[in-house]
Amino acid sequence: MNHPLPAGVQITLPVPPVAKEILTPEALAFVVELCRRFEPARQELLARRVARQQEFHAGKLPDFLPETAAIRSGDWKVAACPAELQDRRVEITGPTDRKMVVNALNSGAKVFMADFEDSTTPTWENSLTGQVNLKLANQRQIDFTSPEGKAYKLVDKPAILFVRPRGWHLPEKHILIDGQPISGSIFDFALYFFHNARPLLARGSAPYFYLPKMESHLEARLWNDIFNHAQDAFGIARGTIKATCLIETVLGAFEMDEFLYELREHSAGLNAGRWDYIFSCIKKFNRFPDFILADRNHVTMLAPFMRAYALLLVKTCHHRGAFAMGGMAAQIPIKNDPAAHEKALNKVREDKLREVSDGFDGTWVAHPGLVATAQEVFDREMPQPNQIDRQRPDVHTTAADLVRFEPRAPITEAGLRMNINITLQYMGSWIAGVGCVPIFNLMEDAATAEISRAQLWHWIRSPLGVLEDGRKVSLELFRNLLPQELEAVRLEIGEARWAAGDYAAAAAMLDQLTAADDFVEFLTLPAYEAIP
Repeated sequence: MNHPLPAGVQITLPVPPVAKEILTPEALAFVVELCRRFEPARQELLARRVARQQEFHAGKLPDFLPETAAIRSGDWKVAACPAELQDRRVEITGPTDRKMVVNALNSGAKVFMADFEDSTTPTWENSLTGQVNLKLANQRQIDFTSPEGKAYKLVDKPAILFVRPRGWHLPEKHILIDGQPISGSIFDFALYFFHNARPLLARGSAPYFYLPKMESHLEARLWNDIFNHAQDAFGIARGTIKATCLIETVLGAFEMDEFLYELREHSAGLNAGRWDYIFSCIKKFNRFPDFILADRNHVTMLAPFMRAYALLLVKTCHHRGAFAMGGMAAQIPIKNDPAAHEKALNKVREDKLREVSDGFDGTWVAHPGLVATAQEVFDREMPQPNQIDRQRPDVHTTAADLVRFEPRAPITEAGLRMNINITLQYMGSWIAGVGCVPIFNLMEDAATAEISRAQLWHWIRSPLGVLEDGRKVSLELFRNLLPQELEAVRLEIGEARWAAGDYAAAAAMLDQLTAADDFVEFLTLPAYEAIP
């Protein structure tokens, strides 16, 4: 930057020319102010996560919090949302690169969640150019021309933009305050809010967010404090920001009322983040002697613990006047195989029919080609904008229901190989700068890859990690299969994609993660150290 930096602040890489309009001295000062004010609270909450994990390692199961019983039994509602958010029946999610932003906004979905987290590799350039793209999108000035010359222009009525900043655990290593990396969460939020809050309000809209991977209502409270501080600093009314919390940790499922209560002025509901939720269960309970989950493709939303979590989310949200948003359909169109394509669409239809029948007010898809399929189901079953008035008094979810972890079988060599293959494909692409990857006709992001690598680690260490044929899953077996699956990946993806990724580095990192005595909390933490 050409201007002097605030005292104690360093930027470790040059700002790309296209992003100089984003990381201005004024914007950086706002980032630094928020980080200095709220970093101590973030560190306390991360330390609290570690302490709670030790309780689970000691055999303690989670339960609804006795200290917040009055919140759960209290008679309160979240604040009303603006008119433009009353109908969110189909939302599309994806990274913040320019082509995805244009296509998602044009997809016909009601909402586009622009993702700085699970589907974006947070290189310095990706993080900053993503902010440029969202600023241009809000100005209605974004377009895209493909290498083949195909032009993409923004439609007259694009989807409403939500932004997902990184989770509390993720740093932004390229900005240091007093020698320490800042919070990736605050960085992503602050830059977007700084550049877009007032223009959005001038257009009759507002800044909207999705909040990921929280493990406690105290983490939601920190977001609420940041929202209030930012709104006060800009002279904007409190409650202008609206945010949907992703319930994608098993601990979050025990505190849904509390999440809504902490953010009640700013709440735009809860979302069933199914893939991260499964990963969270493996992470939290991987030392329980009787905990095991089957091959990942058998752990569906019909599994008892997933069913309990989804129904509790609907009941909780609607009781508080909040939106209940369904989970991701990871399928993608299969252009060269009509029969497989129709089979994939039928899976989407079944999934969305279950959600709308349960009472969800909307759902997620990962690809523009699935928007119409999901919308057709919701249009037929939910002709009104939402179904918040459907209260679900028939749902009585207990703590035991939320930890009824089934199915426990089968665990197969095919499933073991699939976990290795998916993690290699995803990490090889992620390290090379692409965080959203089509694999076996599914759109994989960090959440789905986390399930695969977590199962590898857990099956090796659990006495229940036994294949159908009686073989124990071991580190030796994993290491025998790893080079085989690395070569299979090379054949599957072709030389062009192989050359664009870094799959040898992915294999080395997967081996380290799998061999580590202690489970590494997020694969993106060590992977982040491997990128610029």
